Amino acid sequence: MYFAALLARTEDGWKASDTELDDVETLSDLADLAREASPEEDTVLVLIEQEDAWFGVVRVDGEDDPRIYVSDAVAAARSAYGELLLTDELLGREPGSDGPDLDALDLDGTEDGESEAEDEDDEDGPSADAVGHGPVGDSEILDDLGVSEKELRALDAEDALGSIAEALGASEVLETVR
Repeated sequence: MYFAALLARTEDGWKASDTELDDVETLSDLADLAREASPEEDTVLVLIEQEDAWFGVVRVDGEDDPRIYVSDAVAAARSAYGELLLTDELLGREPGSDGPDLDALDLDGTEDGESEAEDEDDEDGPSADAVGHGPVGDSEILDDLGVSEKELRALDAEDALGSIAEALGASEVLETVR
């Protein structure tokens, strides 16, 4: 189960609309959909959450390239909607290549040079599930709108979209499309 909404900034505040992503096949399609929501070329945010496992924010400002933030790359990679956001550039791989895959990314904050013995010890501990999970993308995507990088990274996927909307002053309009 997923939820996706468009938040378009207008002169009168934020305008929300529910959106279906079934016909969206590429990030370019998603950016075009966002641009259609704001004929004045204002800021549009595409907010996506899936089963309280991950959330994503795509920001489109006029004709600029979309900016993307995904809260958990590994969880998002298991979703067709997440795969839409996880571009080669976002994952740090050559366009058109199949690798490196998400397991090869250093998303857990460990330093180079840790021995495999240390890694094996971690597999038995409670943090084993966290290895490889982590945010990717532009964590400063909402800084100028009132959500700092630190606040964005601290959001729990379960209530992230509501928290973002509240910080933007758009919680009521988002709730109308939920």
